[in-house]
Amino acid sequence: MATVAGCAKDNEIDVSGGVGITSTRSACPSVAVPLQTGDITLFDPATSRDASAIDVVAMITNVTPQCNDEGEKVYQLANFDVVATRRDAGPARTVTLPYFATVVQGGTVVVAKRLGNVAVTFADGQTRGTGRGQASAYVDRAAATLPADIMERITRKRKAGDQDAAIDPLSVPEVRAAVQRASFELLVGFQLTQEQLEYNVRR
Repeated sequence: MATVAGCAKDNEIDVSGGVGITSTRSACPSVAVPLQTGDITLFDPATSRDASAIDVVAMITNVTPQCNDEGEKVYQLANFDVVATRRDAGPARTVTLPYFATVVQGGTVVVAKRLGNVAVTFADGQTRGTGRGQASAYVDRAAATLPADIMERITRKRKAGDQDAAIDPLSVPEVRAAVQRASFELLVGFQLTQEQLEYNVRR
């Protein structure tokens, strides 16, 4: 949603006829890689955790979102690259790595989760390999749109002397809660085992 007031830019204070905030809010989910899930380490032998046993290390990078918010269902697409290195520059090899795509509402509620696989290919004699993955999500436009009364409370111009002139509308519990409910994220990361996740945390 967009509210234009005067010549102020997004998220700037506009003093024409009072003080207000000009803001542009998209119904598109934000896209992110959760902490500790953006890389994965494979060991050989699998039970070892010695540095010398590291077989493949891969990382999610270049996450590129593309959103279509023209319909009642907002479609968010995220393409990403996986860049990996292997210990030995041996023959050509393909490694398949699992990943997840999770839609989260309000920062805590998981709305949907999908699993996929990305194939990373190492050319003969090369220690560096690459792969490409894709994640997507549909979100109801109505759920991702702020109610009109909440939007009005956020963007309404306030003049000096008004009772609520110095109050940040986002500090009001019901406004903050409404914004949180209407906020969605598409989270992409490697589908790690508990042991792999603990390894990432400990490093």
